[in-house]
Amino acid sequence: MTSGEIDGDGRDPLFRYDQPIFANEDILKISHLPGPDKIVGRDDHMAKVAQALNPAIFGREPTHLFIFGKTGSGKTLTARLVSERLQNEARREEVEVRTAVIDCGEQNTEASVIKTLASQVNDPHKSGMTIPERGLSTGDYYNRLWQVLDTCADVTIVILDEIDMLRDDEVLRKLSRAGENQKIVDSRLGIIGISNKIDYPEELTERVKSSFSHDELVFPSYDANQLREILENRRDAFKPGVLTDDVIPLASALAAQEHGDARKAIDILRNAGRIARKENAEKVTDDHVRAAKEKSEADRFSELLEGTATQSKAILYSLVLQTGGRKTAEITTNKIYRQYLQVADELDMDQLSERRVQELLQELDFLNVIQSEVRGRGRGQGVHGTHRLLEDPDIVKRVLLRDSRISTLEEE
Repeated sequence: MTSGEIDGDGRDPLFRYDQPIFANEDILKISHLPGPDKIVGRDDHMAKVAQALNPAIFGREPTHLFIFGKTGSGKTLTARLVSERLQNEARREEVEVRTAVIDCGEQNTEASVIKTLASQVNDPHKSGMTIPERGLSTGDYYNRLWQVLDTCADVTIVILDEIDMLRDDEVLRKLSRAGENQKIVDSRLGIIGISNKIDYPEELTERVKSSFSHDELVFPSYDANQLREILENRRDAFKPGVLTDDVIPLASALAAQEHGDARKAIDILRNAGRIARKENAEKVTDDHVRAAKEKSEADRFSELLEGTATQSKAILYSLVLQTGGRKTAEITTNKIYRQYLQVADELDMDQLSERRVQELLQELDFLNVIQSEVRGRGRGQGVHGTHRLLEDPDIVKRVLLRDSRISTLEEE
């Protein structure tokens, strides 16, 4: 039978219909909200988030909150789960609480945040209006938002994930003072800002600092035992007996080496299952886990570089070449620039000035692709910048070579 023929059951043989590995792969999605009894090591943090939001149960304004912690430390998961439980309790008091979750990595302008917030909270039957995707000024979107908040909810919880990615923090000032300025009259608003940069509040403009009163909460990274428990709580994603005994301990141990990132641990486990399925294996083994770790790291780094200009990739490739394969190697801007001139020449692209290369290195630092520092050479000798990779050089190189133009460097 060819791939274009249909079998006797009417099934197209081009596709696969059995699931020998997964029972419910959705459990391994980062967006999956586990039950409250399956949140690991965050009881105290959940209690503090609940304390900040508690007034909303009775229709009062909650305390604004900044939550800090490294990627995969449970910040967003905790905020979403507590907000969901808050909504259920508020209904007992006949209070309507709505929650909006906004990814500021994607919605990073004032207008896009306001538009997304209004769209998530809006109930056209109550507000009598729609939120168009485009065509309105920022001021018009604000006017619609105020009406939506006042007609669709008693209290709205706004979760701004990756808040440090906002281009303009003015939206914080306007949202936090909406009640005080009589923009909303019949509702209340609470803001939870989530970031992996603990010094983010220091970067706020003075106008926002003076008006945005908030509490702060820091999430520590998970240790290997906590990661193991997190993965055990997601074992039901697989069919019984599919995982060998060493899969979850190994996946949690590998993730613990990378700053206790629960997202990475879950990614590794999911990819291990997918690799096993692709190989038509009957079980997921430690070999699948090790292969999955490499894939997870490459996929995540590829996401970080998504949309990055070829010039920035050429600069990053130059840094990779200078490291000599050592992740911890710290390379000066001057050395990177000299290497970059060679790379740009081989790629037949315009050669940027050293100042511009320094600016693009700073952008890569902001994106958490590299880590940059400015150090003094000694008294009277000025300062110099150093840069190091935050990922294994082999993985960075492999991802960069996915770019068709950069890949020509490997062919030569």
